[in-house]
Amino acid sequence: MAHRVSDIRLGVKTRVFHLGDYRRATVGPGQDVPDDYFFVNGEDISDLGGCEVSTEALDDASAASVLLRQKILRKCREDIYHFFDKEKGQIAIYDAVNPLAAGRRVLAKEFAKHDVQTLFIESACDDVRIIEENYVGWSSNDAVQHYLARITAKIPHFETMNESELNYIKMINAGERLSVNNCSFGYLSHRIVFYLLNLHIKSRHTYFARAGNPSKGDSYKLDASLAEQGIDYARKMGDTLVKHREEERQALIDRGGPDTPLKSLTIWTSPRRRTVETAHYLQQKGYRVRQRSQMSQLNPGSYHDLAVRLEPIILELEREQNDLLIIAHESVLRVLYGYLMACNATDIPTLSFPRNEIIEIIPASYNNQAKRIHIPDLPSEIIPASPEDIRIPVASSGVVSPMNGLGSPMSGAQSPMEGNRSPDKDYVTPKEPGSGTHLLVERALRGSET
Repeated sequence: MAHRVSDIRLGVKTRVFHLGDYRRATVGPGQDVPDDYFFVNGEDISDLGGCEVSTEALDDASAASVLLRQKILRKCREDIYHFFDKEKGQIAIYDAVNPLAAGRRVLAKEFAKHDVQTLFIESACDDVRIIEENYVGWSSNDAVQHYLARITAKIPHFETMNESELNYIKMINAGERLSVNNCSFGYLSHRIVFYLLNLHIKSRHTYFARAGNPSKGDSYKLDASLAEQGIDYARKMGDTLVKHREEERQALIDRGGPDTPLKSLTIWTSPRRRTVETAHYLQQKGYRVRQRSQMSQLNPGSYHDLAVRLEPIILELEREQNDLLIIAHESVLRVLYGYLMACNATDIPTLSFPRNEIIEIIPASYNNQAKRIHIPDLPSEIIPASPEDIRIPVASSGVVSPMNGLGSPMSGAQSPMEGNRSPDKDYVTPKEPGSGTHLLVERALRGSET
């Protein structure tokens, strides 16, 4: 959920701080925290904000566990303050369970001392179908039982949000219903609410494919039809995708998954002639095709301009519940891929989409996964990237980038902050109207992913 919320960050400097990553970075690879780490101490309530605690046991946590918990929380908060104060960050996603009302109140007061407004998000799920979709390969009963056991073990006495003095959003069943307590919402808070209204976490695969090569050169000014090679590419790309989806379905059945039909596949193209004609082969097979004017490549322009223009597409992409094939120019694919895969802005211009590959984006709990599907038997001359795109510049260093780096630690990193500094340090972020200088988005959890 935290990484999905962070994707509202078009034009806003944002970073995710996942407390579980800090815990793993502190205890070391392959190590676990003490058994009493999640026990509640009555005198320790001031340190429970953001801590994934358990009230199942009657015994208090040991002194060593309390000190470890305080060390982890302190490091995470120090990095948040550094992000706000030194890197001019605007939104920090503080990803932790926060199960107790008392701990949430303490947390809000602590950050308020640093001129940080806090917005809590509670994600609740009691829809068995959604739980089953997130346990691919499990039987329905086993999935539900395993899920509920994880929740009970971690937070058996979760207190749902009813604190009238706090800003919070309750999201029920992946966007089926939203409940908002608005004490002092500003522009960014309202934007988060709007984003969550368009969000769902139901399983869906997204595919990216280049348009076929045109008959009159790869130029922005010429809206040419496909060459014969382009028509051949469209047929081979379509056949490859149809075959891959059926093979994936069969592999799921072989692993014990349900024998259910494939999700419907919707195709989006830009209005450019060659992208429309690339989709024509699949359209003749009965697949639905929609033209999206925002997906035309921008020339001249910048990736920042293109990302801002694509924001309505991104919101509609989040609403889409069918599998989705997007056929577009490389510059458009780079921005959409960067959004879904949380890429650093400096990496977006170098993303490669050769014509002999379909990119599949597979949803996962923390970060989506990408897979390259090879399209066989294409002539080598149509495979390389488009030279036209090289002349589309990246936004200058003084402009806020639509996609910043994330703050969770890399594998083996000593600190979650190492190697993840955002490049646009000179940018001065605007204040959140009607609030403090910064916004902290906090996550609480009830019957959702841990």
